[in-house]
Amino acid sequence: MTDFIPTPTVPAPDIVRCAYMEIVVTDLAKSREFYVDMLGLHVTEEDENAIYLRTLEEFIHHNLVLRKGPLAAVAAFAYRVKSPAEVDAAEAYYKELGCRVERRKDGFTKGVGDSVRVEDPLGFPYEFFYDVVHVERLTQRYDLYSAGELVRLDHFNQVTPDVPRGRKYLEDLGFRVSEDIQDSDGVTYAAWMHRKQTVHDTALTGGNGPRMHHVAFATHEKHNIIQICDKMGALRISDRIERGPGRHGVSNAFYLYILDPDGHRIEIYTQDYYTGDPDNPTITWDVHDNQRRDWWGNPVVPSWYTEASLVLDLDGNPQPVIEREEKSEMAVTVGADGFSYTRKDGSPEGDRTGFKLGAQL
Repeated sequence: MTDFIPTPTVPAPDIVRCAYMEIVVTDLAKSREFYVDMLGLHVTEEDENAIYLRTLEEFIHHNLVLRKGPLAAVAAFAYRVKSPAEVDAAEAYYKELGCRVERRKDGFTKGVGDSVRVEDPLGFPYEFFYDVVHVERLTQRYDLYSAGELVRLDHFNQVTPDVPRGRKYLEDLGFRVSEDIQDSDGVTYAAWMHRKQTVHDTALTGGNGPRMHHVAFATHEKHNIIQICDKMGALRISDRIERGPGRHGVSNAFYLYILDPDGHRIEIYTQDYYTGDPDNPTITWDVHDNQRRDWWGNPVVPSWYTEASLVLDLDGNPQPVIEREEKSEMAVTVGADGFSYTRKDGSPEGDRTGFKLGAQL
């Protein structure tokens, strides 16, 4: 039975959105070629140890930090909070949870001020901040606009062995569930959770963890994603395309998954939907409906279920990876040939609705 994390008695910090991720890369020059020259992220500043990048529409200092280090991993999942007082709230909240907490008035990265980093109850390095350097929003810099332009940081995706435990913890933190995947036995395989008014700021994927499954950047249109595929083909790096392009059932978004030089997974994402109403319904997908992961029914490559990035503790050491005890989504949906098409009744003519509306949040 899931051992749920207690709900603190102090208020949770008021989170606005996912804001940036800090990742460790082993070759800064190769990573720069990938993220700047190929993907077109914009450099705010850089030195011999780190590169600070942002998307076209961003006005805060960065959405992605590439930091040089000996082991490829994730150092922080960073969220912006609503006011300076909410940084105090984050510190108090996680201290009551008994988590390791570190606060730096000058921030953990350039361009960000007073911040709290924690090793959260799931083992992830979370950061909460408000004070940040503002930079030029490049929305009307059409001289810089590329055909595959990345316009926003959209979400994180975290791998954890106990999704129900993580779901309750994030709901206590103020996140709401837009969609999830379950089976008839009540096993939950994944949950999409949001603070901003989109499908998710982060998602929980069931598997061995804590690990980072992917970080996602949004484009304006599908054709921007096609251009990225064409560009990767022209550069002879199409082997770094892991999955897609395609259309998700969950979120309805058009997607592409690619791998950076260290194997960190990046999703390029567009065209999900609004979730801001207080009675926005939760959509529950049956794990046996493979249109949940790809609306067109294309198979999910096994690496998408098994590979993910390590995450670091506050000392910069990899967190131990705990095996998932419940059955995995891959075990349910990927057969011996790697490409099984499963349905609840086992037939190809089964229920094709794929989802039901759950209880209102």
